[in-house]
Amino acid sequence: MKRRFQKYLLTISLIGALWALFACAPEETIFIVITPTPASVVVLPTSTSTSTATAEETAVIIHSETPTDDIQITPTETPIPLPTIGEGTRMGPVVPPDYVLPTLVVPSPIIPTMTSSPLPTNTQSGPTATPIPLLDASRIGLQLYSNVGQPEWEGYVEQAERTGVQWIKIQVNWAFLQPESPNVFNDQMQLFERQIETASRPPNMRVMLSIAKAPSWARSVNAEDGPPDNPQALADFITYMLRDTKIGTAVDAIEVWNEPNLIREWRGTLPFSGAGYMQLFTPAYNAIRAYSPTIQIITAGLAPTGALGGDTVDDRTFLQQMYSAGLANYGTDVFIGAHPYGWGNPPDARCCNAIPDRGWDDNSKFFFIENIESVYGIMQTSGHNTKMWITEFGWATWEGLPTQAPELWMTYNTAQNQLNYTIRAFQIGQSLPYVEGMILWNLNFANMFRVEQRDEVAGYSLINPALLPSERPLYRALSQATGYGQ
Repeated sequence: MKRRFQKYLLTISLIGALWALFACAPEETIFIVITPTPASVVVLPTSTSTSTATAEETAVIIHSETPTDDIQITPTETPIPLPTIGEGTRMGPVVPPDYVLPTLVVPSPIIPTMTSSPLPTNTQSGPTATPIPLLDASRIGLQLYSNVGQPEWEGYVEQAERTGVQWIKIQVNWAFLQPESPNVFNDQMQLFERQIETASRPPNMRVMLSIAKAPSWARSVNAEDGPPDNPQALADFITYMLRDTKIGTAVDAIEVWNEPNLIREWRGTLPFSGAGYMQLFTPAYNAIRAYSPTIQIITAGLAPTGALGGDTVDDRTFLQQMYSAGLANYGTDVFIGAHPYGWGNPPDARCCNAIPDRGWDDNSKFFFIENIESVYGIMQTSGHNTKMWITEFGWATWEGLPTQAPELWMTYNTAQNQLNYTIRAFQIGQSLPYVEGMILWNLNFANMFRVEQRDEVAGYSLINPALLPSERPLYRALSQATGYGQ
C-alpha cells in the first residue's frame, strides 16, 4: 500500500511539471487556408473537343441503361437487398467491330449553330473561371431511385429540390406493384402512392413516370423483362393507377415503357420491332387520355445502339418502324422520347475524329448532339411536327471511387468534365426549339454495394456515399444554374 501511495505521488508530481512546462511555452500560430468552392466555376468545352475511350474493346458498349427503379420495399419499408452482379444487372447493348451504320435518307435537320465561347487566356496561376449559365429550371429534371424507405425517400426528394430542378422522374416496376393479379391495392402500391405524393409536394415540382416490366401473370414468356401478351393489360394497369389511387392527381407526364429496342426489355410475344411497340403504345395512350387531357404522353426513349443479332434493334430503324406503324398520326399530342448519351465525348463534339487505340469516338451514336439530330431528322422525314423529350442522358465518371471503373471510357471523364458536359448539354437542349425538356440520369442510384461491385450506375450518380463529400460538383452547380435560392 505504501509503495502504491509513493507511485501515486510521483505521478502527480510529473503531471504538474509537464503542465507547468507547456503552460509557459509560447502559443503556436494556427494558419487557416480558405479555398473557393469549385461549384462556383465551370469551364465549358469547345465545340472541337473530342473525348474517347479505347477501341481495344472489340465489342463496344453502346449504352449503359439504368437498372429499372424497382421500388422494391417490404411493408415495413426495409429495402430489399440489392442483387449481386449478374442478377438483373443492366449492361448496355454491344456493337460488333465490323458494324456499319445503316444509310438513312433524311433531310438535314434545322439545328441552331452551337458555338462554345472561346476560353479567355489564362495569365494567372490556377484555372480560369467561366460563370455557370442560367438555365430554365422548368425544363430540367432528375431521375431518382426509390428502392428506399419512406424517410430516406423524403430526404432524396429534398436533395432534388435543392438543385432547383422542377421535374422528378421515377421508373415504375409494374411487376412489383401488382405481382399476383391486376387491380390490387397492396402494401407496395400504398408505399408507391406515398412516394409519388412526396415527390409532387415541393412547389413547382412535377413528376414523370416511366412504366415498364409486366408481371408474370400478364406474360407467357417470363425470361428477363418484357411487355404483357395482351397490350390492354398495361392500359388497364395505367387506368387503375391513375383513377383508383392518389397517383393520378400527382403525375404530370408518363413515358410508355423503356428502351423497347433492347430484347432484355422486350422479351415476350409482341413483335420485337417498332410496330410491336406501337401495339403496346396505342391502348396505353388511350388509357391516359381517357383519364386526363393534360398529362404529357411520351414514347419510350430508345437506347442508342446498332443491330446485334437478336439482342438489339438499331434505334434509328426502330423509330422509323414506329412511324411506319402510325406514330405521326398522334400529332403534337405526344412527345418523342430520346436517350442521347454521350459516353466520353463532350455534348457538342461531333463524329468522327477518331484517336488511335481508343474507342467510343468513331461512331455517331456515341455523340450526344448527333443522337438528338438523328431522332429529329427521322421526325422531320415522317412529317411529325412535335417535340422531343430527352428522358435520359448523362456522363459517368469514376473519379475518386475506390474500385476500378467498369468501363474504360469512364476514366476519361473527370468530375469536372461531368459538370461541364452536363451544363453544356442543358444549354444545347434549351436552345433547340423542338426539345421540350431534359431528365438527367441520375441523382441517387449509387450506394456502397454498387461501387464495390463496379456497377456503372454509380458513375452517373450525383450523390455517391463512397465520396467525401458525397455530392459531386455537378450537384452543387445545378443549384447555381437554376438560380435556386436566389
